[in-house]
Amino acid sequence: MRLPAQRVLITGGASGLGRAMVEAFAREGARVMIFDQDGRGCEETRASLRQQGHEVFSFVGSVTDAASVEQAFAQADELLGGLDVLINNAGISSNYPSLELTDELWDRAIDINLRGSFLCARAAGRRMVAQRSGHILNVSSIYGLVAAPERLAYCVSKAGVAMMAKVLASEWGECGVRVNAIAPGYVQTPLIDDLVARGRIDLDRLRARTPLKRLNDPSDVAELAVFLSSPACRNVTGQVIAVDGGWTAYGYL
Repeated sequence: MRLPAQRVLITGGASGLGRAMVEAFAREGARVMIFDQDGRGCEETRASLRQQGHEVFSFVGSVTDAASVEQAFAQADELLGGLDVLINNAGISSNYPSLELTDELWDRAIDINLRGSFLCARAAGRRMVAQRSGHILNVSSIYGLVAAPERLAYCVSKAGVAMMAKVLASEWGECGVRVNAIAPGYVQTPLIDDLVARGRIDLDRLRARTPLKRLNDPSDVAELAVFLSSPACRNVTGQVIAVDGGWTAYGYL
């Protein structure tokens, strides 16, 4: 076990990539709290892992609501006894032509992807700076590193998440707090299934353009999150690491 008794809070952990992270951290010996607005998903994930002997808790609420964030972290203090790792995973896609991007669609993407990550990072940082240790991992995207049409709100919010990691790493490093970001490529999750169903992406073309010729399995990203949160990476901070099968490196058309 790489993370014995580590106290971990994972946002958006009730399904998809977040659930894969919850499972990966629990297998490595961590005590995990899920923070997600999907109450049924939280309960199903928690019940499944508890049947396997893992200690998992959950809090139902939204990362965009400051009061809900404070309550979630207070519950982590009570049930976990503090916090060693925050995984800022909660997020949504936003694929619209920019001229059709309404105020409401823009605000929703920025609120969930960027504001939510900030609120949780601030709550975690207050605890970690005081205890002079901890790791915050923001989940950005390949579209936080490169631009793409019809993804304005998504690209801007995910680029902000990546830069947030660099700023906080620079600011809190002297207090023993590490902050990094990962930038996943396309991951086989319900979110991707929805984009395929709406004709927004073509999986065959994506695989053909990717040097390793495969999309991410959720476990590919979850294992990187565990590794970055482990003692093996004790001197790694302020980094944005892509896990994308070489997608961002490949510039030939």
